[in-house]
Amino acid sequence: MPLALLALAIGAFGIGTTEFVIMGLLPEVAAGYGVSIPTAGLLVTGYALGVVIGAPLMTILGTRVSRKRMLMLLMGLFIAGNVLSALAPTFGLMLAGRVVSSLAHGAFFGIGSVVASDLVAPQKKAGAIAMMFTGLTVANVIGVPLGTLVGQHLGWRVTFLLVAVLGVIGLAGIARLVPGQPRPQGVRLRHELAAFRNVQVLLAMAMTVLGFGGVFAAITYITPMMTDVAGFADTSVTWLLVLFGLGMVGGNLLGGRYADRHLMPMLYVSLGSLALVLALFTFTAHNKVTAAVTVTLIGALGFATVPPLQKRVLDQAAGAPTLASAVNIGAFNLGNALSAWLGGIVIAAGLGYTAPNWVGAALAASALVLAILSGAIERRHGGAGSVRLPAGETGERRGALAGGVRDSG
Repeated sequence: MPLALLALAIGAFGIGTTEFVIMGLLPEVAAGYGVSIPTAGLLVTGYALGVVIGAPLMTILGTRVSRKRMLMLLMGLFIAGNVLSALAPTFGLMLAGRVVSSLAHGAFFGIGSVVASDLVAPQKKAGAIAMMFTGLTVANVIGVPLGTLVGQHLGWRVTFLLVAVLGVIGLAGIARLVPGQPRPQGVRLRHELAAFRNVQVLLAMAMTVLGFGGVFAAITYITPMMTDVAGFADTSVTWLLVLFGLGMVGGNLLGGRYADRHLMPMLYVSLGSLALVLALFTFTAHNKVTAAVTVTLIGALGFATVPPLQKRVLDQAAGAPTLASAVNIGAFNLGNALSAWLGGIVIAAGLGYTAPNWVGAALAASALVLAILSGAIERRHGGAGSVRLPAGETGERRGALAGGVRDSG
């Protein structure tokens, strides 16, 4: 794997840390600004919405900029957002800093997926995407626990300043290691939007929302589930999240490896297994050992779907992959928000803290149904998945795009 992937992984590590570390620092941030915990929770919601909106917005704004330069600009935006978060004198400015940093999230992973896949041979594309996402998964094992520890002992502002330093390292790595690329020529927004006329692209994005949503239906409520149902002490939740992160790392790497060989079978197995494990979590959550094992498996199976789903979108949006890739990253966060909301509904209905596991199982099973449908459509059409192009293109341009020729950015 090219060394440039390390630079992308470092950027992903910083982004993953800033996304999730706030969950462990909410009490400190709330106390610092004199607001309630639910109000401080807007820092999580605001970030998620910023990712959903920022993914297509920043990608569209960058259609005239080379992908390397756009990645550098996004890291600059990420650094600025975290510095603002660290220095913000008011809660409103803190929230603004979170939103600013979130705007870089979706576009970074979307454009980074395209760059990573272009760095390697066709049979290694999913593995390259998985290597970049390893930074995000390792953040949950190392970055988030350490960031929480630093925030609790030295102050949460120090945590966000350190995350900004990670952004500087990632920016320097991208500038030094990612190959230079010329400015895109002839790239138009309508070509990128054409990808969304392909039913396979839409099916892959729907699988992303439902499949990863299944994971977060359970993990969002892991603290009350593990303390009130499994009987863990409050201090044990951090280590359970580390187990979840370790599962994410392993699942991500395995998903990337096997998606390059058998993409759709990998999706069938991972989504089906995820649905089964989430359903079983309703019962295994009542025992400490089985609960810990199940949390690890959910992390592994959930992230085993990420490289194949991201590669699926890139493959099906072959002629214009950048915007579709970024929007698919937003789809992960949309799934997180949807599943957390649904999980809250069943808990509020009095069904207990394990009820979100059934929600997660149903979402993952729905994603499996869509995967089977997508595979059936592909077999019916002989594997064709080209992007439908807008009317009025020249024959040469249409042929180039439909053939999957990459733009130079």
